[in-house]
Amino acid sequence: MKIPSAPLLCIAAVLAASPLRAQQAIVIEKERFEPGKTKPILVSLSGLTGEAAQVLQFDLYVQGFAFTNADAAQYLLSGSINGNLTGRATDRYSKASLVAKSYSGGTLRRQVHAFADDFVKALGRQGIAQTKIAFKLDTGANSEIVVSDFDGFGMQEVTKDNSLVAAPAWVPGRLALYYTSYKLGNPDIFHHDLSTGARKIFARYGGSNMSPAVSPDGTKVAMILSKDGWTDLYVGDADGGNVRRLTRSREDESSPCWSPDGKWICFAARINERRALCKIPASGGELQRIATSGVLNPTEPDWSPDGKWIVFTSMMRGFEICVVPAEGGTATVLVSGEDPSWAPNSRTVAFARREGGRRVLSLLDVPTKQYKDISRVSGNSGSNSQPSWAK
Repeated sequence: MKIPSAPLLCIAAVLAASPLRAQQAIVIEKERFEPGKTKPILVSLSGLTGEAAQVLQFDLYVQGFAFTNADAAQYLLSGSINGNLTGRATDRYSKASLVAKSYSGGTLRRQVHAFADDFVKALGRQGIAQTKIAFKLDTGANSEIVVSDFDGFGMQEVTKDNSLVAAPAWVPGRLALYYTSYKLGNPDIFHHDLSTGARKIFARYGGSNMSPAVSPDGTKVAMILSKDGWTDLYVGDADGGNVRRLTRSREDESSPCWSPDGKWICFAARINERRALCKIPASGGELQRIATSGVLNPTEPDWSPDGKWIVFTSMMRGFEICVVPAEGGTATVLVSGEDPSWAPNSRTVAFARREGGRRVLSLLDVPTKQYKDISRVSGNSGSNSQPSWAK
């Protein structure tokens, strides 16, 4: 999909077939989602080399696949390029043809993304290879909001404010973002229509206007405001009206996110000088704490689109990406990093990883803990952070 000043959109969901060890065993069981404890699904590749092979390997690696030889793989992938891409996927055990298709139009990279999506869809998932991310790109003393393909290619600046920006948040199913910019000298929240390039101020109250988070149906926006003297959680209509205060605390709140059904808002709170994850009804009501046993100082939560998990950053000796069941429980530490954002498949997470004096964006497969840096983005001289995955 193309737009005048920047690109967009998404895809979604989860689950596949587990590897079989014996060739005569043809029963395929549902893959279990166990964060950090799941073995990758083995695939082989023939016929594609160079850019096509690199793109396909990246697309699948960050979704829990690993490449091996044909004798050890469960799925056999092959392809050829004669102007356009022809892609094939076969189950080595059942001999079933999963994909046999020619792809035309666009670049070779986009054709390979489409093949990757068709393959994972044949396994009961939906693909993410044609989705978009937005993120913060440091440009020296300032920063800008940028949109790119999920693998970092096709990068385009959304803002040219020559100021500080923060926390891009997609409007679900639309080519639009909310984010904070200091363009007018104050941290204000803007709404930006990417299809037209038009933007407008959404929240410009006295004090800070930060961390916009859009409800799943796009009608509400949660945000952190300090307009009443304390830094609290508020929610308002998508046009900026009917702003209501949900929390009243002398402790700072931050990083709101929505449950997929739109009934709850999860956020990071400070309780007795310690960070904790909490949730509150979006319509207002009693605050509830979400247990994150085993880790300290959780912040930056993001609720998975399937509603089952919350990924967050734990601040202990360093920054760690962790995941916990949405109802709370024992947290699993996945990898060093911060700023996590779920993909539409409720499996892959974009996050920022510290490398030397800067941060690079990386994609993590939560069940296997496999991750790869986004090459085009990580090649920039500045830091890249605060990714938001379009859904």
